[in-house]
Amino acid sequence: MSWELAGASMKLIMAGMEPVKDAPLAHYGYWRVGGPADLLVDVHDSEQLAAVVETDLPITMLGNGSNLLASDAGIRGIVVRLRGNFRALAFRDPASPGCLVDTLSSDLGIAVIGAGMMNSAVLRKLNKMGLGGLGCLAGVPGTLGGAIRMNAGTRMGEIGAKVAFVRVMLPNGKTANLTPDDIDFQYRRATLPDGAIVTRVGIWVSRAAHAEEREAIQEHLTYRKNTQPLDTPSCGSTFKNPTGDTAGRLIDAAGLKGYTVGGAQISEKHANFFVNVGDATAQDLYALIKHARDTVLEEFGVTLEPEVHAVGDWPEGSWPL
Repeated sequence: MSWELAGASMKLIMAGMEPVKDAPLAHYGYWRVGGPADLLVDVHDSEQLAAVVETDLPITMLGNGSNLLASDAGIRGIVVRLRGNFRALAFRDPASPGCLVDTLSSDLGIAVIGAGMMNSAVLRKLNKMGLGGLGCLAGVPGTLGGAIRMNAGTRMGEIGAKVAFVRVMLPNGKTANLTPDDIDFQYRRATLPDGAIVTRVGIWVSRAAHAEEREAIQEHLTYRKNTQPLDTPSCGSTFKNPTGDTAGRLIDAAGLKGYTVGGAQISEKHANFFVNVGDATAQDLYALIKHARDTVLEEFGVTLEPEVHAVGDWPEGSWPL
């Protein structure tokens, strides 16, 4: 370990964290590929996150690894997972202005949710309280912070339409609350300040939305189970849908269902799902993504944009496609 990494590791330990050296990213991402992270650390509160930022090393937010393609060479610097307080849920209730409460007594309020909480856990907790508003995340893997970064959604809508505010930590260690106007949510994209780390999110929730969403959520989950290869390692949709069409239809029409590079395959069940059939490398997946993109461009004149995010050390010129 370099002196710089050793010094950073000691600072993290002194701040109460337990950094892991050369953590194998294949153990953490949905695709089950990727080399070692110089340091992997679980961060439990804002003070610890500020200590990570103060190291001045490159920081990669892992989330739940559901939308990342980590290179075989690994990731330099510090890879962060948000835990502890970043998985908390509270409410701003009009009946109790000025403070956060554990339960919402009003019909409408703001859920203040840690960015490290899994989307599935958020929906489960809100459902138990009879609250809705985030049905658009039903079946979307990953954490709420990741959902904000990519303006995640389904046929039921996008999370950006439900946001009241997003709290971030900036590269200087200071925090800021951003409004939806500050962020400019677009299809699978959110404009955040450079280097900003999403820490908490305010979401509009209501009892009326719970009643409206229940049937639609169940229908969507059933559709997802019937049409997507949920039992094989993947990152969900590999490409964004182009305007007026779907990436899956274009890849299928190009005759690429089942196409394989090494241990990576375009799913026979859904052509926009690229799966690890057992021993794929990150390079296999990259080559498969590039082949699909190039083929669709040649066949139909449509340039597909990857929805997955590549992180780590890649050969020069690999990304962006």
